Amino acid sequence: MTPEPHYPAGPDDRAFAPPPGCPAHGTGPGGLHRLHEVRDLRALYRRLRDEYGPVAPVLLHDDVPIWVVLGHAENLHMVRTPSQFTRDSRVWTPLDDGRIKPDHPLMPHFAWQPVCSYAEGDEHKRLRGAVTGAVETIDHRGLRRHIGRATQRLVNRFCEVGRADLVDQFAEHLPMAVMCEVLGMPEEYNDRIVQAARDMLKGTETAIASNEYIMDCLRRLTARRRARPEDDFTSRLISHPADLSDDEVGQHLRVVLIASYEATANLLANTLRRVLTDPGFRAQLNGGQMTVEQAVEQSLWDEPPFSTILGYFAKQDTELGGRRIRRGDGLLLGIAPANVDPRVRPDLSADMQGNRSHLAFSGGPHECPGQDIGRAIADVGVDKLLMRLPDIRLDCPEEELRWTESIASQHLVELPVRFSPRPQQDVRSQPSHTPMPVPQQRAAWEIGTVRGPAPAAGSPDGREAGTGAPGPARPRRPAPARAPLTGQGSAPLTGQDAARPGTAATDRTRPAGHWQRFLRWWRGE
Repeated sequence: MTPEPHYPAGPDDRAFAPPPGCPAHGTGPGGLHRLHEVRDLRALYRRLRDEYGPVAPVLLHDDVPIWVVLGHAENLHMVRTPSQFTRDSRVWTPLDDGRIKPDHPLMPHFAWQPVCSYAEGDEHKRLRGAVTGAVETIDHRGLRRHIGRATQRLVNRFCEVGRADLVDQFAEHLPMAVMCEVLGMPEEYNDRIVQAARDMLKGTETAIASNEYIMDCLRRLTARRRARPEDDFTSRLISHPADLSDDEVGQHLRVVLIASYEATANLLANTLRRVLTDPGFRAQLNGGQMTVEQAVEQSLWDEPPFSTILGYFAKQDTELGGRRIRRGDGLLLGIAPANVDPRVRPDLSADMQGNRSHLAFSGGPHECPGQDIGRAIADVGVDKLLMRLPDIRLDCPEEELRWTESIASQHLVELPVRFSPRPQQDVRSQPSHTPMPVPQQRAAWEIGTVRGPAPAAGSPDGREAGTGAPGPARPRRPAPARAPLTGQGSAPLTGQDAARPGTAATDRTRPAGHWQRFLRWWRGE
């Protein structure tokens, strides 16, 4: 068998002619496509699959060569074979020989850091074990309750106006509000930290300052929890037997916070856009043929929060998808193209309900440990929003929606919506489009029982002091038609009111009706 020609690794690679019909725009040396110059990456991935198969050569900024893995099986093999592929970019040939400069635009994505995402072997087990251990202590029932309340607070901000931008006012805020609570710093959640996270991810001129703002929040949190642990993720991370240093704790908190924020914000926006623009999709939700959880899972297949992840690197000469991969080659984990691989999804219009074999959260040793948190935020957030605003609809033509696209992900810029203005709602109540006033707290609730006598001295509940036995029975009132019963419409009485004869509270009676007659019959009166 003649080996396939090797394309991307080093200066000794031979150039080859571009494929027939390949446009000149967006191509570099050897006719390879420059990913950062392509406007429609999905269309390019389809073309590359037809031209090269499941693994294709492409170029990054500064014409740095790399493989993009398009096949579902090939991506799974790569992430599940740490003996052949690593996340440690220090073995990448273009980085090692100086072809990648320190100011390379993608340096933040592949620069090695002392965190579990880049570690291997025993060090990976130590760091990853601490993160996984902390994640496993999260109370998911309490988490979903907090997500619901955070959703209520965000909807309360715009529900009375009748219009909103669900990206800026909802999808980009809910994940940060929840993650600040999970980490143990709810007081840090505000518009400033959301803006800092946005700024970091966009790579603007102020991205370094924004990163420092977030790291300062996390360092202060680490110091507080080191001195006084509480029941939160940070305290669990600090107390784990892995014995992470303060710097390791802070760096892992940053990875957890930013990765969760970006992925979940995209997932929320993508799912809501699908609900608002696909009548069939929304009809399935409204008709009960599909749950919100299934809708979120479908979105993870069709529009994963991260399109690709940079990167994996070959630790030895090997083969992948029929291509010869040399030691030191870099590879892109192709999440979006793998999710539409014809070998696993021959019909893209078919729903994928109940199928979680997508690569939205990667796989293998570096699979996202917090994926259930992201799913919960999207599930609860979408569900509660639609319950509060059932008539929500898109406020612009679908074709006017805009995205910002990078090699790593695709972000919806805005999602303008309209709905009938509705009043604010108590964040502790179940969301409803017709919220009822919250009832006042009642001190005593004794439905369908005869109010007992005054409590004995030293016994606030009316039992004999020191015995736990009920006190003497109170004689019934002589008027048989007026039983001193308390029902749902009666006002609460305190022990003092019940003990004081002649007060309005004890004399408050109601005409005997069916309920009172039933109670007397039940007691044998």
